Amino acid sequence: MTDLGLKHVKIFADGADLESMVTLAERPEIAGFTTNPTLMRKSGITDYEAFARKVLAVITDRPISFEVFADDSDGMIRQARLIASWAPNVFVKVPVTDTRANPTTSVIETLTADGVQLNVTALMTVAQVDRVTRALEGTHGAIISVFAGRIADTGRDPIPIMTESLAITSAASNVSLLWASPREILNVRQADDIGVDIITVTPETLTKLGLFGKSLDEYSLDTVRMFFNDAQAAGFTL
Repeated sequence: MTDLGLKHVKIFADGADLESMVTLAERPEIAGFTTNPTLMRKSGITDYEAFARKVLAVITDRPISFEVFADDSDGMIRQARLIASWAPNVFVKVPVTDTRANPTTSVIETLTADGVQLNVTALMTVAQVDRVTRALEGTHGAIISVFAGRIADTGRDPIPIMTESLAITSAASNVSLLWASPREILNVRQADDIGVDIITVTPETLTKLGLFGKSLDEYSLDTVRMFFNDAQAAGFTL
């Protein structure tokens, strides 16, 4: 893979396809992995723990996040403790609120006191980042995932929110900020420019990393040739 010249941000692969994850684990530029129940469902996974253990048998040297799916505090804590017991490189994803919009602050505080490595997920506001960072006080290692891509989907520029969030997480010990749900490779450069710690990238988007720094004149010519070759292959005539 071409040197991307990234100064700060680490790339985590986001997905739930075992074969793809195993292949990506061979690439040293992939610093970690994340999954979620939605991705697992799309991949046809029906046995959560069996899938996780297969992944963890292969990926042993980099962090990987698996998410709780309970919707009550006791259930989240029980599931998080179980998931954390599967391997030392596991980070447990806990949502920022339950489905009724109740903050999961007490869950985060309890699991942090237990020494569980957390990835608090689905954040979209600076206020949420501030609240979660406070709840993670004393952590030995935690990630806060701000869904910058979904923020952008609402017509808002995520950069100011990510910049303010980084100021909060950088002042805390052992807390990393993750740029979640990127929509394009440009987001990798943006995350690196402002100093975000981690960005998740899907396998599909990872294939575009080879375009980093490509000459625009060359890319223009490639595009012209693509249109021409496809017209020829289709047998178009006028």
